[in-house]
Amino acid sequence: MKTADYYLSGQVLLIDKPLHWTSFQVVNKLRWEIRHAYNIKKIKVGHAGTLDPLATGLLIICTGKMTKQIDTFQGQIKEYTGTLVLGSTTPSFDLETEINETFPTDHITEKAIHEATKQFIGEINQYPPVFSAIKKDGKRLYEFARAGEDVEIKSRKITISEFEITSIEANNIHFRVLCSKGTYIRSLANDFGKALNTGSHLSALRRTKIGDFHVKNALTPEAFIESLTTK
Repeated sequence: MKTADYYLSGQVLLIDKPLHWTSFQVVNKLRWEIRHAYNIKKIKVGHAGTLDPLATGLLIICTGKMTKQIDTFQGQIKEYTGTLVLGSTTPSFDLETEINETFPTDHITEKAIHEATKQFIGEINQYPPVFSAIKKDGKRLYEFARAGEDVEIKSRKITISEFEITSIEANNIHFRVLCSKGTYIRSLANDFGKALNTGSHLSALRRTKIGDFHVKNALTPEAFIESLTTK
């Protein structure tokens, strides 16, 4: 039977983040539930790698002394699956904001779609989305974006080791990506559209792996909370 010391001494929890939850909300919820279940006054809880609210999938949550390992987990290779939509763009590069521009797609062939992935393999320079939590001059980029303020964004070097098109349904392109820390799949979706002389935005994203950790071994927040009540 688990005790308070089990979590205080340090655990790595694999959580399947639901749609619309922020990573911070998951951390706060689990911290409160652990404290409540074991009558703990204070416990460190953190996550290793943010997922956007519109993304689902693997979130590594560390408790107690294992929070010291967060940087190590964040640096590991990540795998994502998702869907991008050709022919239109949004300011956030995903469905957080509405479509702001449309583009023709009649010129795009399936062969061209598969060929376009090759230019993103290896170490590349990527510009993060303006709708992101990266800080500039003490403010988050999304704060500038929501206020309608222009802000200069610097590119960052990232590495994409695999970029596979898994299926094509009209303008909906399903993919799998293996990438380094700091990669924005939303930016990849936007850049992929440009590579095909059209627009593109992300319509779905799921993180499936971080290093050797797989989402198939993760619990939903509800399932984890239930495991606390049946300890």
